[in-house]
Amino acid sequence: MKKNVIYMILAVGIGLFLGYLIFSDSEIEESADTHDHTSMASEQIWSCAMHPQITQSEPGDCPICGMDLTLSETDKEGLSLDQFRMTKNAMALANIQTSIVGGDTSIESNTLKLSGKIKENEEANAVQVTHFEGRIERLDVNSQGENVRKGQLLATVYSPELVAAQQELLTAISLKKSQPELYNAVRNKLKLWKLTENQINQIENSGKVKEVFPIYATVSGVVSMKMVETGDYVTKGQILYKISDLSTVWATFDVYENQISLLRKGQKVRIKTNAYLDKSFDAEISFIDPILNTKTRTVTVRSVLDNKSEIFKPGMFIEGVISMKGAEGVEKDPVMIPKSAVLWTGKRSVVYIKTDSSQPIFQMREVVLGTSKGDQYLIVEGIENGEEVVTNGTFTVDAAAQLQGKKSMMNKRENMRRDKNMQSEEELIDIEIKLTEEFGKQFVTILPSYFLLKDALVASDSMEASAIAKTMSKELGGIKISDLGKVEYIYVDKINKGLKAIGENNDLISQRAHFVDLNENILALIEGVRVMPDTFYVQKCPMANDNKGAVWISKEKEIKNPYFGEEMMTCGSVINVLKRS
Repeated sequence: MKKNVIYMILAVGIGLFLGYLIFSDSEIEESADTHDHTSMASEQIWSCAMHPQITQSEPGDCPICGMDLTLSETDKEGLSLDQFRMTKNAMALANIQTSIVGGDTSIESNTLKLSGKIKENEEANAVQVTHFEGRIERLDVNSQGENVRKGQLLATVYSPELVAAQQELLTAISLKKSQPELYNAVRNKLKLWKLTENQINQIENSGKVKEVFPIYATVSGVVSMKMVETGDYVTKGQILYKISDLSTVWATFDVYENQISLLRKGQKVRIKTNAYLDKSFDAEISFIDPILNTKTRTVTVRSVLDNKSEIFKPGMFIEGVISMKGAEGVEKDPVMIPKSAVLWTGKRSVVYIKTDSSQPIFQMREVVLGTSKGDQYLIVEGIENGEEVVTNGTFTVDAAAQLQGKKSMMNKRENMRRDKNMQSEEELIDIEIKLTEEFGKQFVTILPSYFLLKDALVASDSMEASAIAKTMSKELGGIKISDLGKVEYIYVDKINKGLKAIGENNDLISQRAHFVDLNENILALIEGVRVMPDTFYVQKCPMANDNKGAVWISKEKEIKNPYFGEEMMTCGSVINVLKRS
């Protein structure tokens, strides 16, 4: 009996203790919840949809455009409006990797590679000419590539006028004392024909007329071209040989337009050749051509190489490696990032920055791309060395940004207004396109004509491009657009205007300029099509559109550039794939 009482007392005691713990925790949680809500209320942020940099803790008007400020999502972690956080588990699953811009100190990341050739030093070239008329009786140097030295016998020539001049000399000898002026004039005449004093004295001493005369080399070098054959009749001043002094040669490189700003006279160049794979040769940039080749969009850069050991042969292919780091005349080290870090859409190229190296916090950044070098892009604007960018798993990071309503590749928040009637056409370029399924099915039917138009520009056939553009415009006019929104209607209108401009103009340069904008608008709508009839490749040439870059769509992965045609057929790369759905 006593034991039962003891057990009951213990049970009641334990029950009271557990009840205390439960209700005590509830009060704590309630208190904490109350505190959090208060905190959240105080952390509300009001911002402008057009100017997100304008933020304040209460409603009001934007001081820049006057629009009503809208309530932004509360960020308990103190992140800016464009920053977002990912979990470490999500980063691990997506294999997201980052790298420090400029942190790679390898030679590859800080150098510019140029392709070129060895050429003769034109400043050291010379020609061997005749100084009198005649017929070539014999050539002593008969082939290109032979070495000649100054004073070497090159050929013998029969010259009737030289025979007559010798007879005049022999006659003038007898009048030497009575008419010394006549004698000296005849001698000087022979000297003008490049006869030496020794040759003239031999004629005087022998008293006989020579029928053939030798021609001696006036310079040393290598015969780069033989211009005559035995038996040819030559006139005064005619070229017999072109002779190159190969003791020095030129290393010439083709530099694309968007690389010119990276180069300066005096920069060091390390030169490599296929002939000597284990050797490299140092030189300096001595000349940058002031005139751009309009066909290839390149300028010639050259260096002078010492070639006394005859290592370099004109025509050799070479590679020049120029260090960009700390180069004289270059304001700062170039910013290079891997191509895998760049996402491209419409007119924008974007990357994701890891804003805190110790935490998985990211932010989208728009960049301006320069030239591509291997598997890297030169960044003209948008990133500085030392920043940390996402190099693997970029699409996953972008998806996370979209899910959290942050700035992303397809969601450029600063271009969104509450009232669409206030938007200009230019401000609509980055707004997400929403197409009906019916319009998408009709729109893709004009793509066969588009590809014919692209191929006509690849072939530089302006007449064919004009005819196809007119046909494509008619096809576009047959598509029902009454159910489109204002944004989508503007894109269709821009496409139609671009096609009419190409159709009404037979100037190839003008057609290609209109093709730039046409592609931007077509691509914007294509990305909104739900059902893709085939797999297409979005390709981009960084040198088109005055070096700003331009895109086009292709059925094939192979690059065939419509903006330059044969001049630079393979300039470009695949930047996106629109897969068949």
